[in-house]
Amino acid sequence: MAWFRSLIRVTGIKSRNRAPNTFSLASLASLSTCTEATNKYSGLGPTVPSEKPRVVVVGSGWAACRLMKGLDTNLYDVVCVSPRNHMVFTPLLASTCVGTLEFRSVAEPISRIQPAISREPGSYFFLANCTGIDGDNHSVHCETVTDGPDTLDPWKFKIAYDKLVIALGAQPLTFGIQGVKEHAIFLREVYHAQEIRRKLLLNLMLSDVPGISEEEKSRLLHCVVVGGGPTGVEFSGELSDFITKDVRQTHAHVKDYIHVTLIEANEILSSFDDRLRHYATKQLTKSGVRLVRGIVKDVKAQKLVLNDGTEVPYGLLVWSTGVGPSPLVNSMELPKSPGGRIGVDEWLHVPSMQDVFAIGDCSGFLESTGKPTLPALAQVAERQGKYLSHLLNRIGKAGGGHANGTNGMELGDPFVYKHLGSMATIGRYKALVDLRQSKEAKGLSMAGFVSWFIWRSAYLTRVLSWRNRFYVAINWLTTFVFGRDISRI
Repeated sequence: MAWFRSLIRVTGIKSRNRAPNTFSLASLASLSTCTEATNKYSGLGPTVPSEKPRVVVVGSGWAACRLMKGLDTNLYDVVCVSPRNHMVFTPLLASTCVGTLEFRSVAEPISRIQPAISREPGSYFFLANCTGIDGDNHSVHCETVTDGPDTLDPWKFKIAYDKLVIALGAQPLTFGIQGVKEHAIFLREVYHAQEIRRKLLLNLMLSDVPGISEEEKSRLLHCVVVGGGPTGVEFSGELSDFITKDVRQTHAHVKDYIHVTLIEANEILSSFDDRLRHYATKQLTKSGVRLVRGIVKDVKAQKLVLNDGTEVPYGLLVWSTGVGPSPLVNSMELPKSPGGRIGVDEWLHVPSMQDVFAIGDCSGFLESTGKPTLPALAQVAERQGKYLSHLLNRIGKAGGGHANGTNGMELGDPFVYKHLGSMATIGRYKALVDLRQSKEAKGLSMAGFVSWFIWRSAYLTRVLSWRNRFYVAINWLTTFVFGRDISRI
């Protein structure tokens, strides 16, 4: 951040030139100069016609990263604002919780996805949160991310944009249930997976300590997963494999106490074919996963309560019940699609704001378009990012890249989504592959070892870089030969 370093340098020079413990007209003049320097370096101002137009991308998820990868940096400067400097390959995140994969295997740095961010003078990545959008002045309000209360105070700044892409993603849904945020762990970020792994291994070691009662030992080693979607099912499958193949060998004293419970209000994997759902239920049960149908009413420090009054003690609670709009999206005074997402038209443009687009889990089609709201899936976000990068490149080549440059411009074909199918692994070298375009449509669906091989092959090819593909392949091989890493680091 050259502008931020310049600010620090200017402020430091003024501080050294000021006499200690004195307050005079010279001090006032110095303070005034410092204030002017702070204002000067308080953000990125509007571009001029002789400069490349600036695309500001808020977010670093599937949609944002696919967009940045496809943008022509000969036409645009790219500025990314996000509280993380990497993209998470979420389909393989569950595997990192139990040591099947290492955490770096599923994290792709933004600078590798779009190298211009670290090379071009007008392109930047800012580790910050977006706090607001000023559509009238074409600017984004940001606040830097800090590492705890004892570090630097957050720095607030503004970025002027020519084109703004909102790709904020979504946050886990808790349905207002008390205690979820305090006691449950979500599974959407790398630090979530790290927390799950540390908690799981800690409970395994604590349960082996002399003096622990049988009841407490059973509680510590009870892993509860709430949510029967693909993420919850895949994590349950990985966990059951970990217990069967690794825990029984490395923690033989407590091998009979550890077990997994999956709680779902309806059917697990509701978007999959009925035959595949029954197969998954059978295989999970055979793997030792206890399936419970119920609705969580309350979550406490060491137990949760279901709607029928049943109390379920737990040592590890993982919450995976879907996603909803983030607080920033909820606070935006914009037309919303069903579900509270930012409303967009057929070209993924926010109709009420000039030069603003929204993609990924934070966006949805307005009811006026006649299109249904698309599911919060990685393939939807990736396809939207790819489409919008082509659209912005076409706008830039036509001379409409600068602010308000698309007035009256023909945008071309609208975005059309075609579902490619769904996959999920359920452990024990088995997986589900459902290639139907919708739940009602007909198409190929299969389960078993061949599906597991297809699942691994497909996701290995979808990993963004050859570096991470190599990491993933080597991790899979070492896990197969030597077992999972159970070090608590």
